[in-house]
Amino acid sequence: MSSIKIESVVKEKNRMGECPVWEERENALVYVDINSQKVCRWNSVTNEVHSVSVDARVGSVALRKCGGYVIALGTRFAFLNWETESVATIAELEQDKPNNRFNDGKVDPKGRFFAGTMAEETEPGVRARHQGALYTLFPDYSVVKQLDQVDISNGLDWSLDHRTFFHIDSLAYAVHAFDYDVHTGKIACCKVLYQLEKEEQMPDGMCIDAEGKLWVACIDGGRVIRIDPETGKRIQTVKLPASRITSCCFGGKDYSEMYVTSAYDGLDKAALAKEPQAGEIFKITGLGVKGIPQYSYVA
Repeated sequence: MSSIKIESVVKEKNRMGECPVWEERENALVYVDINSQKVCRWNSVTNEVHSVSVDARVGSVALRKCGGYVIALGTRFAFLNWETESVATIAELEQDKPNNRFNDGKVDPKGRFFAGTMAEETEPGVRARHQGALYTLFPDYSVVKQLDQVDISNGLDWSLDHRTFFHIDSLAYAVHAFDYDVHTGKIACCKVLYQLEKEEQMPDGMCIDAEGKLWVACIDGGRVIRIDPETGKRIQTVKLPASRITSCCFGGKDYSEMYVTSAYDGLDKAALAKEPQAGEIFKITGLGVKGIPQYSYVA
């Protein structure tokens, strides 16, 4: 195995960096800072970060085939036009749950956008249980609820043969696998694929590599772990210089680099003093495995 190298590439710190997406056409990493209500784009050539502020906490961003982005913010789906910095709402959901917001999201192999919700904490450590759900935004802008009674809908991805959907509900401390019908976009038959170990803490974002293995970001665990869906076993751990590791994706010109987001919200002054890189975005090279290009929302 080649030697693994970790470097900080985005020093501009994020309160809650999340949902990294490699945008090939821009040579850029797109991501959100949920708590700062921003969608950000880091240009890997110029090293510049540009951001667009939105009017609610934005849980996820994904590419659109026609340009621009689809985002899940507050409790609505919307399009973001990067050039004009304008947001156009597509669908509003969960109007009866003012404490909820969208969290992680991703586009499936047929160009549908999946994103889930969660209840915000009402005070530190206090959160209403089972208030979240997982939704699919179809290309005709219709929305289907796929899962209910979710705590914190989080990382998601699809197997390379498109027959399995992987999903994380963070408070279950596990990765779940579902049968996936790529033609209809429906999920069924949930089973536990991997239960996190105590030192791995809580699962957050997730991505798949070109060998069909899953990479899971462990928030408060300071690491990403690689899981083999065939065996349900952890096969690799990569520790990072920040504890609140939130998500990961592959990128770079041949998808051999892994980009990892982190957060500094939730750390007190003493913890921040020990973690000067909290909230930065890291690049991991030398993993010896590549990722696959991100799918784009087709509408």
